[in-house]
Amino acid sequence: MHRRKLLILGMTLLLGVPASQAKKDPRAPAGLPLTPQQQRLVQQAIAREKVVIKQIQKSTPVVQSYIQDLRPDQKLYQVPVADQYMIGRVDFGKAFSDAQYEQADRSLPRRGWFAGSFHFMSDLTKAFHLENSPTGFMSMMFIDPSGFDQQHYNFAFVRREFLGTVRTWVFDVSPKERGPGRFFGRIWVEDQDGNVVRFNGTYISNPNDEADHYFHFDSWRMNVQPGVWAPAAVYIEDTLHNGVNHASSFKGQTTYWGYSLKLPTKESDSESMEIENAQDQSDNSTDVSPLQAEREWVSQAENNVLDRLTQAGLVAPPSDFDKQLEQVATNIIIGSNLQLPSDIHCRVILTTPLESLAVGNTILLSKGLIDTLPDENALAAVIAFQLAHIVTGHHIDTRYAFNDRLLFPDTATFRRITMNHSVPDDEEAAKKAVDLFSHSIYHDKAGSVGLFFQQLEAREKELPSLFTPRLGDSLIRGDGQPWLAGLTQGAPKLDMDNLQQVAALPLNSRLKIDPWDDKVFMLTARPPVLLNARDKMPLEITPVFYRLQRYSDATPGAPAPANATPAASVPPSADAGAQRPSASAQAQPQGGPQ
Repeated sequence: MHRRKLLILGMTLLLGVPASQAKKDPRAPAGLPLTPQQQRLVQQAIAREKVVIKQIQKSTPVVQSYIQDLRPDQKLYQVPVADQYMIGRVDFGKAFSDAQYEQADRSLPRRGWFAGSFHFMSDLTKAFHLENSPTGFMSMMFIDPSGFDQQHYNFAFVRREFLGTVRTWVFDVSPKERGPGRFFGRIWVEDQDGNVVRFNGTYISNPNDEADHYFHFDSWRMNVQPGVWAPAAVYIEDTLHNGVNHASSFKGQTTYWGYSLKLPTKESDSESMEIENAQDQSDNSTDVSPLQAEREWVSQAENNVLDRLTQAGLVAPPSDFDKQLEQVATNIIIGSNLQLPSDIHCRVILTTPLESLAVGNTILLSKGLIDTLPDENALAAVIAFQLAHIVTGHHIDTRYAFNDRLLFPDTATFRRITMNHSVPDDEEAAKKAVDLFSHSIYHDKAGSVGLFFQQLEAREKELPSLFTPRLGDSLIRGDGQPWLAGLTQGAPKLDMDNLQQVAALPLNSRLKIDPWDDKVFMLTARPPVLLNARDKMPLEITPVFYRLQRYSDATPGAPAPANATPAASVPPSADAGAQRPSASAQAQPQGGPQ
Protein backbone atom coordinates (compact mmCIF):
# COMPACT_ATOMS: atom_id res chain seq x y z
CA MET A 1 0.00 0.00 0.00
CA HIS A 2 2.82 2.39 0.82
CA ARG A 3 4.47 1.73 -2.55
CA ARG A 4 1.15 2.43 -4.30
CA LYS A 5 0.89 5.83 -2.62
CA LEU A 6 4.41 6.73 -3.69
CA LEU A 7 3.66 5.64 -7.26
CA ILE A 8 0.55 7.84 -7.39
CA LEU A 9 2.48 10.81 -6.03
CA GLY A 10 5.28 10.26 -8.55
CA MET A 11 2.82 10.15 -11.45
CA THR A 12 1.17 13.33 -10.17
CA LEU A 13 4.49 15.19 -10.37
CA LEU A 14 5.84 13.69 -13.57
CA LEU A 15 2.68 13.82 -15.65
CA GLY A 16 1.44 17.15 -14.37
CA VAL A 17 -2.18 16.28 -13.56
CA PRO A 18 -4.68 19.13 -13.85
CA ALA A 19 -4.61 21.60 -11.01
CA SER A 20 -8.25 20.87 -10.17
CA GLN A 21 -7.32 17.24 -9.39
CA ALA A 22 -4.03 18.08 -7.66
CA LYS A 23 -5.64 20.45 -5.16
CA LYS A 24 -8.20 17.81 -4.13
CA ASP A 25 -5.46 15.32 -3.30
CA PRO A 26 -4.63 15.82 0.42
CA ARG A 27 -1.27 14.11 0.02
CA ALA A 28 1.24 16.84 -0.81
CA PRO A 29 4.56 15.61 -2.20
CA ALA A 30 6.85 15.32 0.78
CA GLY A 31 10.21 14.04 -0.44
CA LEU A 32 13.35 13.96 1.64
CA PRO A 33 14.34 16.97 3.74
CA LEU A 34 16.59 19.40 1.92
CA THR A 35 20.29 19.21 2.66
CA PRO A 36 21.98 22.41 3.91
CA GLN A 37 23.36 23.02 0.39
CA GLN A 38 19.95 22.53 -1.21
CA GLN A 39 18.37 24.74 1.43
CA ARG A 40 20.83 27.57 0.67
CA LEU A 41 20.13 27.30 -3.06
CA VAL A 42 16.36 27.50 -2.49
CA GLN A 43 16.82 30.60 -0.32
CA GLN A 44 19.01 32.11 -3.05
CA ALA A 45 16.33 31.37 -5.65
CA ILE A 46 13.67 33.08 -3.53
CA ALA A 47 15.86 36.16 -3.11
CA ARG A 48 16.87 36.27 -6.77
CA GLU A 49 13.24 36.04 -7.89
CA LYS A 50 12.54 39.33 -6.14
CA VAL A 51 15.56 40.86 -7.92
CA VAL A 52 14.31 39.66 -11.31
CA ILE A 53 10.95 41.35 -10.72
CA LYS A 54 12.70 44.65 -9.93
CA GLN A 55 14.87 44.30 -13.03
CA ILE A 56 11.87 43.69 -15.26
CA GLN A 57 10.24 46.83 -13.88
CA LYS A 58 12.99 48.81 -15.61
CA SER A 59 12.39 47.19 -18.99
CA THR A 60 10.19 48.07 -21.94
CA PRO A 61 10.53 44.93 -24.10
CA VAL A 62 8.53 43.75 -27.07
CA VAL A 63 6.06 40.99 -26.15
CA GLN A 64 4.77 38.75 -28.93
CA SER A 65 2.20 35.96 -28.53
CA TYR A 66 0.95 33.52 -31.12
CA ILE A 67 -1.71 30.90 -30.36
CA GLN A 68 -3.07 28.04 -32.46
CA ASP A 69 -6.30 26.17 -31.68
CA LEU A 70 -6.14 22.47 -32.53
CA ARG A 71 -8.42 19.61 -33.45
CA PRO A 72 -7.60 15.89 -33.48
CA ASP A 73 -6.52 14.38 -36.78
CA GLN A 74 -6.27 10.64 -37.40
CA LYS A 75 -3.17 10.90 -39.58
CA LEU A 76 -1.39 13.96 -38.19
CA TYR A 77 -2.50 13.57 -34.55
CA GLN A 78 -3.68 17.18 -34.42
CA VAL A 79 -3.84 20.12 -36.83
CA PRO A 80 -4.37 23.87 -36.30
CA VAL A 81 -7.87 25.14 -37.06
CA ALA A 82 -7.65 28.75 -35.85
CA ASP A 83 -5.04 31.20 -34.60
CA GLN A 84 -4.54 34.50 -32.83
CA TYR A 85 -1.59 36.89 -32.86
CA MET A 86 -0.72 39.85 -30.65
CA ILE A 87 2.34 42.06 -30.34
CA GLY A 88 3.14 45.13 -28.29
CA ARG A 89 5.87 46.93 -26.42
CA VAL A 90 5.18 47.01 -22.70
CA ASP A 91 6.41 49.33 -19.97
CA PHE A 92 6.59 46.89 -17.07
CA GLY A 93 7.44 49.74 -14.73
CA LYS A 94 3.81 50.78 -14.98
CA ALA A 95 2.54 47.24 -14.62
CA PHE A 96 3.90 46.51 -11.14
CA SER A 97 3.04 47.91 -7.76
CA ASP A 98 4.77 46.49 -4.71
CA ALA A 99 5.43 43.21 -6.50
CA GLN A 100 1.71 42.99 -7.32
CA TYR A 101 0.13 43.55 -10.71
CA GLU A 102 -2.06 46.59 -11.01
CA GLN A 103 -5.40 46.46 -12.73
CA ALA A 104 -5.95 49.01 -15.47
CA ASP A 105 -8.57 51.67 -14.87
CA ARG A 106 -10.35 51.82 -18.21
CA SER A 107 -12.14 55.02 -17.20
CA LEU A 108 -8.88 56.99 -17.31
CA PRO A 109 -7.55 58.39 -20.59
CA ARG A 110 -4.40 56.76 -21.91
CA ARG A 111 -1.54 59.14 -22.65
CA GLY A 112 2.13 58.87 -23.42
CA TRP A 113 4.38 56.30 -24.98
CA PHE A 114 3.26 53.18 -23.16
CA ALA A 115 -0.13 54.23 -21.87
CA GLY A 116 -1.51 51.29 -23.85
CA SER A 117 0.49 48.75 -21.83
CA PHE A 118 -2.41 47.89 -19.54
CA HIS A 119 -4.77 47.57 -22.47
CA PHE A 120 -2.37 45.33 -24.38
CA MET A 121 -1.67 43.09 -21.39
CA SER A 122 -5.39 42.84 -20.66
CA ASP A 123 -5.93 41.69 -24.23
CA LEU A 124 -3.18 39.08 -23.80
CA THR A 125 -4.87 37.87 -20.63
CA LYS A 126 -8.10 37.35 -22.55
CA ALA A 127 -6.28 35.66 -25.41
CA PHE A 128 -4.95 33.05 -22.98
CA HIS A 129 -8.33 32.58 -21.29
CA LEU A 130 -7.08 34.03 -18.00
CA GLU A 131 -9.85 36.57 -17.31
CA ASN A 132 -10.31 35.23 -13.77
CA SER A 133 -6.60 35.14 -12.98
CA PRO A 134 -5.47 37.80 -10.48
CA THR A 135 -2.13 38.18 -12.27
CA GLY A 136 -3.34 37.52 -15.80
CA PHE A 137 -0.91 37.05 -18.65
CA MET A 138 2.18 37.98 -16.60
CA SER A 139 1.74 35.00 -14.29
CA MET A 140 3.71 33.00 -16.86
CA MET A 141 6.76 35.23 -16.37
CA PHE A 142 7.12 34.69 -12.61
CA ILE A 143 6.52 31.79 -10.26
CA ASP A 144 4.55 33.72 -7.68
CA PRO A 145 5.33 37.46 -7.50
CA SER A 146 3.76 37.94 -4.08
CA GLY A 147 4.36 34.70 -2.18
CA PHE A 148 7.26 32.68 -3.53
CA ASP A 149 8.92 31.70 -0.25
CA GLN A 150 9.24 28.80 2.17
CA GLN A 151 6.33 30.05 4.23
CA HIS A 152 3.98 29.38 1.32
CA TYR A 153 5.69 26.54 -0.58
CA ASN A 154 7.25 23.12 -0.09
CA PHE A 155 10.45 22.32 -1.99
CA ALA A 156 11.55 18.78 -2.84
CA PHE A 157 14.89 18.12 -4.54
CA VAL A 158 14.65 16.02 -7.73
CA ARG A 159 18.06 15.87 -9.41
CA ARG A 160 20.87 17.84 -11.01
CA GLU A 161 20.53 18.60 -14.71
CA PHE A 162 22.44 20.50 -17.37
CA LEU A 163 20.47 22.89 -19.59
CA GLY A 164 23.08 23.53 -22.24
CA THR A 165 26.27 24.43 -20.37
CA VAL A 166 24.43 25.67 -17.29
CA ARG A 167 24.26 23.23 -14.39
CA THR A 168 20.96 23.39 -12.55
CA TRP A 169 19.34 21.86 -9.50
CA VAL A 170 15.76 20.75 -10.09
CA PHE A 171 13.10 21.10 -7.40
CA ASP A 172 9.43 20.19 -7.29
CA VAL A 173 7.38 23.01 -5.81
CA SER A 174 3.95 22.70 -4.19
CA PRO A 175 1.97 25.20 -2.10
CA LYS A 176 1.58 24.46 1.59
CA GLU A 177 -1.98 25.78 1.43
CA ARG A 178 -3.60 25.05 -1.90
CA GLY A 179 -5.22 28.41 -2.47
CA PRO A 180 -6.19 29.69 -5.93
CA GLY A 181 -3.35 31.12 -7.97
CA ARG A 182 -0.56 29.22 -6.23
CA PHE A 183 2.10 27.62 -8.42
CA PHE A 184 2.28 23.84 -8.67
CA GLY A 185 5.15 22.42 -10.71
CA ARG A 186 8.92 22.27 -11.12
CA ILE A 187 11.76 24.81 -11.16
CA TRP A 188 15.35 24.70 -12.46
CA VAL A 189 17.83 26.77 -10.42
CA GLU A 190 21.32 27.50 -11.77
CA ASP A 191 23.98 26.67 -9.19
CA GLN A 192 26.13 29.81 -9.44
CA ASP A 193 23.86 32.62 -8.21
CA GLY A 194 20.61 30.77 -7.57
CA ASN A 195 18.58 32.20 -10.45
CA VAL A 196 15.51 30.31 -11.61
CA VAL A 197 16.20 29.71 -15.31
CA ARG A 198 13.20 27.57 -16.12
CA PHE A 199 9.91 26.61 -14.49
CA ASN A 200 6.89 24.68 -15.72
CA GLY A 201 3.61 23.52 -14.33
CA THR A 202 0.35 25.30 -13.66
CA TYR A 203 -1.52 27.35 -11.08
CA ILE A 204 -4.24 26.06 -8.79
CA SER A 205 -7.79 27.11 -9.58
CA ASN A 206 -10.49 28.05 -7.12
CA PRO A 207 -12.26 24.84 -5.99
CA ASN A 208 -15.62 26.64 -6.31
CA ASP A 209 -15.10 27.33 -10.03
CA GLU A 210 -16.70 24.98 -12.52
CA ALA A 211 -13.62 24.99 -14.76
CA ASP A 212 -9.90 25.57 -14.40
CA HIS A 213 -8.75 29.09 -15.22
CA TYR A 214 -5.11 28.21 -15.61
CA PHE A 215 -3.20 26.15 -18.13
CA HIS A 216 0.09 24.32 -18.26
CA PHE A 217 3.14 26.23 -19.42
CA ASP A 218 6.91 25.99 -19.71
CA SER A 219 8.71 29.28 -19.01
CA TRP A 220 12.36 29.92 -19.95
CA ARG A 221 14.86 32.67 -19.13
CA MET A 222 18.16 33.72 -20.68
CA ASN A 223 21.28 35.25 -19.22
CA VAL A 224 21.01 38.46 -21.26
CA GLN A 225 23.58 40.46 -19.29
CA PRO A 226 25.98 39.66 -16.43
CA GLY A 227 23.81 38.55 -13.51
CA VAL A 228 20.56 39.22 -15.39
CA TRP A 229 18.29 36.30 -16.31
CA ALA A 230 15.26 37.68 -18.14
CA PRO A 231 12.12 35.93 -19.43
CA ALA A 232 12.78 34.85 -23.03
CA ALA A 233 9.97 32.51 -24.05
CA VAL A 234 6.93 30.72 -22.68
CA TYR A 235 5.38 27.67 -24.33
CA ILE A 236 1.76 26.86 -23.53
CA GLU A 237 -0.11 23.66 -24.27
CA ASP A 238 -3.39 22.60 -22.75
CA THR A 239 -7.04 21.68 -23.20
CA LEU A 240 -9.96 23.95 -22.40
CA HIS A 241 -13.38 22.72 -21.24
CA ASN A 242 -16.47 24.84 -21.79
CA GLY A 243 -19.78 24.83 -19.96
CA VAL A 244 -21.16 21.87 -21.89
CA ASN A 245 -18.00 19.88 -21.27
CA HIS A 246 -16.65 20.18 -24.81
CA ALA A 247 -12.87 20.15 -24.92
CA SER A 248 -10.62 22.10 -27.26
CA SER A 249 -6.85 21.97 -27.33
CA PHE A 250 -4.49 24.83 -28.02
CA LYS A 251 -0.80 25.65 -27.95
CA GLY A 252 0.91 28.99 -27.94
CA GLN A 253 4.21 30.72 -27.58
CA THR A 254 5.08 34.08 -26.06
CA THR A 255 8.49 35.56 -26.78
CA TYR A 256 10.24 38.61 -25.34
CA TRP A 257 12.97 40.75 -26.83
CA GLY A 258 14.18 44.34 -26.84
CA TYR A 259 15.24 44.49 -23.20
CA SER A 260 17.83 47.14 -24.06
CA LEU A 261 15.29 49.36 -25.85
CA LYS A 262 15.15 52.76 -24.24
CA LEU A 263 12.07 54.62 -23.10
CA PRO A 264 12.07 57.92 -25.05
CA THR A 265 11.95 61.16 -23.12
CA LYS A 266 8.82 63.29 -22.98
CA GLU A 267 10.53 66.04 -24.94
CA SER A 268 10.76 63.83 -28.01
CA ASP A 269 8.83 60.76 -29.08
CA SER A 270 11.77 59.57 -31.14
CA GLU A 271 15.37 58.98 -30.22
CA SER A 272 18.41 59.47 -32.39
CA MET A 273 20.12 56.22 -33.23
CA GLU A 274 23.78 55.41 -33.57
CA ILE A 275 24.27 52.91 -36.37
CA GLU A 276 27.36 50.72 -36.01
CA ASN A 277 29.98 51.00 -38.74
CA ALA A 278 28.07 53.78 -40.50
CA GLN A 279 30.15 55.55 -43.11
CA ASP A 280 29.53 58.49 -45.38
CA GLN A 281 29.30 56.98 -48.86
CA SER A 282 28.34 60.22 -50.61
CA ASP A 283 30.46 61.68 -53.36
CA ASN A 284 30.81 65.39 -52.60
CA SER A 285 32.96 66.08 -55.62
CA THR A 286 30.15 65.96 -58.19
CA ASP A 287 26.80 67.65 -58.59
CA VAL A 288 23.52 65.79 -58.35
CA SER A 289 21.27 65.28 -61.37
CA PRO A 290 17.47 65.61 -61.03
CA LEU A 291 17.07 61.83 -61.15
CA GLN A 292 19.76 61.39 -58.50
CA ALA A 293 18.05 64.02 -56.36
CA GLU A 294 14.78 62.11 -56.64
CA ARG A 295 16.50 58.89 -55.63
CA GLU A 296 18.25 60.58 -52.71
CA TRP A 297 14.90 61.94 -51.50
CA VAL A 298 13.31 58.51 -51.65
CA SER A 299 16.36 57.00 -49.95
CA GLN A 300 16.10 59.52 -47.11
CA ALA A 301 12.50 58.47 -46.48
CA GLU A 302 13.46 54.81 -46.55
CA ASN A 303 16.38 55.22 -44.16
CA ASN A 304 14.14 57.12 -41.74
CA VAL A 305 11.63 54.27 -41.77
CA LEU A 306 14.28 51.57 -41.28
CA ASP A 307 15.78 53.45 -38.33
CA ARG A 308 12.34 53.92 -36.82
CA LEU A 309 11.43 50.25 -37.17
CA THR A 310 14.73 49.22 -35.59
CA GLN A 311 14.21 51.65 -32.72
CA ALA A 312 10.75 50.19 -32.10
CA GLY A 313 12.19 46.67 -31.88
CA LEU A 314 10.44 45.42 -35.01
CA VAL A 315 13.45 45.06 -37.32
CA ALA A 316 16.69 43.34 -36.26
CA PRO A 317 19.95 45.31 -36.41
CA PRO A 318 22.29 44.38 -39.27
CA SER A 319 23.75 40.89 -38.75
CA ASP A 320 25.88 38.25 -40.44
CA PHE A 321 22.72 36.39 -41.42
CA ASP A 322 21.76 39.36 -43.62
CA LYS A 323 24.77 38.60 -45.80
CA GLN A 324 23.41 35.14 -46.53
CA LEU A 325 20.11 36.62 -47.66
CA GLU A 326 21.98 39.18 -49.75
CA GLN A 327 23.94 36.41 -51.48
CA VAL A 328 20.67 34.85 -52.66
CA ALA A 329 19.54 38.26 -53.93
CA THR A 330 22.86 38.64 -55.76
CA ASN A 331 22.37 35.26 -57.44
CA ILE A 332 19.07 36.52 -58.85
CA ILE A 333 20.52 39.87 -59.91
CA ILE A 334 23.40 38.20 -61.77
CA GLY A 335 21.05 35.80 -63.54
CA SER A 336 19.08 38.65 -65.10
CA ASN A 337 22.09 40.95 -65.50
CA LEU A 338 20.31 43.73 -63.62
CA GLN A 339 22.06 47.08 -63.46
CA LEU A 340 20.91 48.66 -60.19
CA PRO A 341 21.95 52.13 -58.97
CA SER A 342 22.91 50.78 -55.53
CA ASP A 343 23.56 47.52 -53.72
CA ILE A 344 20.67 45.42 -52.43
CA HIS A 345 20.55 44.87 -48.69
CA CYS A 346 18.46 42.46 -46.61
CA ARG A 347 17.17 42.68 -43.05
CA VAL A 348 14.95 40.58 -40.79
CA ILE A 349 11.60 41.65 -39.34
CA LEU A 350 11.47 40.07 -35.88
CA THR A 351 7.80 39.11 -35.97
CA THR A 352 6.01 35.83 -36.71
CA PRO A 353 3.41 36.62 -39.46
CA LEU A 354 4.55 35.58 -42.92
CA GLU A 355 5.37 38.74 -44.86
CA SER A 356 8.01 40.52 -46.89
CA LEU A 357 8.53 44.06 -48.15
CA ALA A 358 11.00 46.30 -49.89
CA VAL A 359 12.11 49.56 -48.32
CA GLY A 360 14.14 51.24 -51.01
CA ASN A 361 17.06 48.96 -51.81
CA THR A 362 16.51 46.95 -48.63
CA ILE A 363 14.47 43.74 -48.69
CA LEU A 364 12.84 42.77 -45.39
CA LEU A 365 11.67 39.24 -44.59
CA SER A 366 9.85 38.31 -41.40
CA LYS A 367 11.42 35.82 -39.02
CA GLY A 368 8.30 33.66 -39.27
CA LEU A 369 8.65 33.50 -43.05
CA ILE A 370 12.36 32.65 -42.92
CA ASP A 371 11.69 29.99 -40.28
CA THR A 372 9.12 28.15 -42.39
CA LEU A 373 10.86 28.25 -45.79
CA PRO A 374 11.91 24.69 -46.69
CA ASP A 375 15.04 25.51 -48.70
CA GLU A 376 17.07 28.13 -50.53
CA ASN A 377 14.91 27.86 -53.63
CA ALA A 378 11.79 29.01 -51.79
CA LEU A 379 13.84 31.77 -50.17
CA ALA A 380 14.95 32.90 -53.63
CA ALA A 381 11.33 33.06 -54.76
CA VAL A 382 10.18 35.42 -52.00
CA ILE A 383 13.30 37.56 -52.39
CA ALA A 384 12.60 37.75 -56.14
CA PHE A 385 9.11 39.09 -55.37
CA GLN A 386 10.49 42.06 -53.44
CA LEU A 387 13.40 42.51 -55.81
CA ALA A 388 10.79 42.86 -58.55
CA HIS A 389 9.16 45.69 -56.58
CA ILE A 390 12.52 47.46 -56.50
CA VAL A 391 13.20 46.95 -60.21
CA THR A 392 9.74 48.18 -61.22
CA GLY A 393 10.14 51.35 -59.14
CA HIS A 394 7.62 50.70 -56.36
CA HIS A 395 8.79 52.65 -53.30
CA ILE A 396 7.32 53.84 -50.01
CA ASP A 397 5.64 57.18 -49.45
CA THR A 398 8.25 59.95 -49.66
CA ARG A 399 6.51 61.91 -46.91
CA TYR A 400 8.68 59.89 -44.51
CA ALA A 401 11.66 61.91 -45.75
CA PHE A 402 10.42 64.43 -43.19
CA ASN A 403 11.56 62.93 -39.91
CA ASP A 404 8.80 64.65 -37.89
CA ARG A 405 6.27 62.37 -39.59
CA LEU A 406 7.85 59.48 -37.68
CA LEU A 407 7.54 61.07 -34.25
CA PHE A 408 4.89 58.77 -32.84
CA PRO A 409 4.80 56.09 -30.11
CA ASP A 410 6.18 52.62 -30.70
CA THR A 411 2.73 51.25 -29.89
CA ALA A 412 1.38 53.03 -32.96
CA THR A 413 4.06 51.82 -35.38
CA PHE A 414 1.83 49.34 -37.19
CA ARG A 415 -0.91 51.93 -37.60
CA ARG A 416 1.28 54.84 -38.65
CA ILE A 417 3.80 53.26 -41.02
CA THR A 418 2.19 51.67 -44.07
CA MET A 419 4.55 50.08 -46.55
CA ASN A 420 2.50 47.35 -48.19
CA HIS A 421 2.11 47.68 -51.93
CA SER A 422 -1.14 48.10 -53.81
CA VAL A 423 -2.78 45.19 -55.61
CA PRO A 424 -1.73 46.51 -59.06
CA ASP A 425 1.85 46.88 -57.84
CA ASP A 426 1.83 43.34 -56.48
CA GLU A 427 0.40 42.05 -59.76
CA GLU A 428 3.19 43.71 -61.71
CA ALA A 429 5.88 42.54 -59.26
CA ALA A 430 4.59 38.96 -59.30
CA LYS A 431 4.99 38.74 -63.07
CA LYS A 432 8.45 40.27 -62.92
CA ALA A 433 9.46 37.93 -60.07
CA VAL A 434 8.61 34.85 -62.14
CA ASP A 435 10.80 36.21 -64.91
CA LEU A 436 13.69 36.95 -62.52
CA PHE A 437 13.44 33.48 -60.97
CA SER A 438 13.35 31.76 -64.37
CA HIS A 439 16.65 33.43 -65.34
CA SER A 440 18.40 32.62 -62.06
CA ILE A 441 20.39 29.59 -60.96
CA TYR A 442 17.22 28.41 -59.21
CA HIS A 443 15.15 28.12 -62.40
CA ASP A 444 15.11 24.30 -62.41
CA LYS A 445 13.98 24.11 -58.77
CA ALA A 446 10.54 25.64 -59.18
CA GLY A 447 8.96 22.32 -58.17
CA SER A 448 10.00 22.63 -54.53
CA VAL A 449 8.88 26.26 -54.56
CA GLY A 450 5.49 25.15 -55.79
CA LEU A 451 5.19 22.73 -52.87
CA PHE A 452 5.77 25.58 -50.42
CA PHE A 453 2.97 27.65 -51.92
CA GLN A 454 0.68 24.62 -52.01
CA GLN A 455 1.25 24.20 -48.27
CA LEU A 456 0.40 27.85 -47.72
CA GLU A 457 -2.84 27.43 -49.66
CA ALA A 458 -3.71 24.32 -47.64
CA ARG A 459 -3.56 26.18 -44.30
CA GLU A 460 -4.31 29.78 -45.24
CA LYS A 461 -7.98 29.64 -44.20
CA GLU A 462 -7.28 28.06 -40.80
CA LEU A 463 -4.42 30.44 -39.90
CA PRO A 464 -5.51 33.95 -40.93
CA SER A 465 -3.40 35.66 -38.26
CA LEU A 466 -0.24 33.97 -39.51
CA PHE A 467 -0.96 35.06 -43.07
CA THR A 468 -1.97 38.65 -42.27
CA PRO A 469 1.01 41.01 -42.73
CA ARG A 470 1.53 43.79 -40.18
CA LEU A 471 3.93 45.94 -42.20
CA GLY A 472 4.41 44.69 -45.72
CA ASP A 473 3.08 42.33 -48.37
CA SER A 474 1.31 39.03 -47.97
CA LEU A 475 2.36 35.94 -49.91
CA ILE A 476 -1.30 35.22 -50.64
CA ARG A 477 -3.86 37.14 -52.69
CA GLY A 478 -7.23 38.07 -51.32
CA ASP A 479 -8.76 35.02 -53.02
CA GLY A 480 -6.34 32.64 -51.26
CA GLN A 481 -4.08 32.06 -54.25
CA PRO A 482 -0.33 32.75 -53.98
CA TRP A 483 1.01 35.83 -55.73
CA LEU A 484 3.76 33.68 -57.22
CA ALA A 485 1.37 31.07 -58.61
CA GLY A 486 3.39 31.22 -61.81
CA LEU A 487 6.12 29.25 -60.00
CA THR A 488 3.80 26.40 -59.01
CA GLN A 489 3.42 24.96 -62.50
CA GLY A 490 4.96 21.54 -62.79
CA ALA A 491 5.25 21.10 -59.02
CA PRO A 492 4.36 17.67 -57.61
CA LYS A 493 1.14 17.31 -55.68
CA LEU A 494 1.37 17.94 -51.95
CA ASP A 495 1.60 14.57 -50.16
CA MET A 496 1.93 14.49 -46.36
CA ASP A 497 2.75 10.76 -46.44
CA ASN A 498 5.81 11.34 -48.60
CA LEU A 499 8.62 11.83 -46.08
CA GLN A 500 10.97 13.05 -48.80
CA GLN A 501 8.61 15.94 -49.46
CA VAL A 502 9.01 18.77 -46.95
CA ALA A 503 6.85 21.63 -48.17
CA ALA A 504 7.17 23.96 -45.16
CA LEU A 505 8.88 23.86 -41.78
CA PRO A 506 7.44 24.47 -38.31
CA LEU A 507 7.77 27.94 -36.85
CA ASN A 508 11.09 28.78 -35.14
CA SER A 509 13.03 26.35 -37.34
CA ARG A 510 15.88 28.61 -38.47
CA LEU A 511 16.49 31.76 -36.43
CA LYS A 512 16.86 32.76 -32.81
CA ILE A 513 16.71 36.27 -31.35
CA ASP A 514 19.05 37.76 -28.78
CA PRO A 515 16.49 39.13 -26.27
CA TRP A 516 18.84 41.91 -25.21
CA ASP A 517 19.94 43.62 -28.44
CA ASP A 518 17.51 42.01 -30.96
CA LYS A 519 20.20 40.51 -33.19
CA VAL A 520 19.30 37.32 -35.04
CA PHE A 521 21.41 34.17 -35.38
CA MET A 522 20.95 30.89 -37.18
CA LEU A 523 20.17 27.75 -35.24
CA THR A 524 22.77 25.02 -35.24
CA ALA A 525 20.41 22.09 -34.80
CA ARG A 526 21.03 18.82 -36.55
CA PRO A 527 18.43 17.98 -39.23
CA PRO A 528 16.17 15.35 -37.63
CA VAL A 529 15.07 12.11 -39.26
CA LEU A 530 11.37 12.10 -40.12
CA LEU A 531 9.58 8.93 -39.01
CA ASN A 532 6.04 9.70 -40.15
CA ALA A 533 3.79 12.46 -41.46
CA ARG A 534 3.23 13.79 -37.93
CA ASP A 535 6.88 14.84 -37.74
CA LYS A 536 6.46 17.48 -40.46
CA MET A 537 4.26 19.98 -38.55
CA PRO A 538 4.25 22.64 -41.31
CA LEU A 539 3.66 26.22 -40.08
CA GLU A 540 2.91 24.95 -36.57
CA ILE A 541 3.97 26.06 -33.11
CA THR A 542 6.28 23.60 -31.37
CA PRO A 543 7.88 23.52 -27.91
CA VAL A 544 11.23 25.25 -27.57
CA PHE A 545 14.25 24.04 -25.67
CA TYR A 546 17.04 26.48 -24.89
CA ARG A 547 20.62 25.29 -24.70
CA LEU A 548 21.46 27.83 -22.03
CA GLN A 549 24.84 29.47 -21.61
CA ARG A 550 26.05 32.01 -19.10
CA TYR A 551 26.61 35.45 -20.52
CA SER A 552 30.37 35.28 -19.87
CA ASP A 553 30.60 31.99 -21.79
CA ALA A 554 29.43 33.45 -25.08
CA THR A 555 32.12 34.96 -27.25
CA PRO A 556 30.85 37.12 -30.12
CA GLY A 557 32.17 35.82 -33.41
CA ALA A 558 32.95 32.37 -32.09
CA PRO A 559 32.40 29.61 -34.65
CA ALA A 560 29.65 27.06 -34.28
CA PRO A 561 30.50 23.81 -32.47
CA ALA A 562 32.17 21.27 -34.71
CA ASN A 563 29.37 18.74 -34.20
CA ALA A 564 26.60 21.19 -35.11
CA THR A 565 25.24 21.80 -38.56
CA PRO A 566 23.35 24.91 -39.67
CA ALA A 567 19.58 24.71 -39.74
CA ALA A 568 19.42 26.18 -43.20
CA SER A 569 21.51 26.03 -46.32
CA VAL A 570 21.24 29.62 -47.53
CA PRO A 571 23.32 30.30 -49.41
CA PRO A 572 25.70 27.43 -50.17
CA SER A 573 28.45 29.84 -51.13
CA ALA A 574 28.29 31.69 -47.81
CA ASP A 575 29.64 30.64 -44.46
CA ALA A 576 26.62 29.10 -42.77
CA GLY A 577 28.28 28.77 -39.37
CA ALA A 578 26.23 30.52 -36.72
CA GLN A 579 27.68 32.82 -34.11
CA ARG A 580 26.59 32.38 -30.56
CA PRO A 581 24.49 35.32 -29.39
CA SER A 582 25.61 37.54 -26.58
CA ALA A 583 22.40 36.60 -24.82
CA SER A 584 23.99 33.21 -24.48
CA ALA A 585 21.40 30.74 -25.64
CA GLN A 586 21.17 28.11 -28.30
CA ALA A 587 17.49 27.67 -29.10
CA GLN A 588 16.39 24.38 -30.53
CA PRO A 589 12.79 23.60 -31.45
CA GLN A 590 11.46 20.24 -30.45
CA GLY A 591 10.57 18.48 -33.67
CA GLY A 592 10.29 19.45 -37.29
CA PRO A 593 12.81 19.34 -40.11
CA GLN A 594 15.58 21.87 -39.97
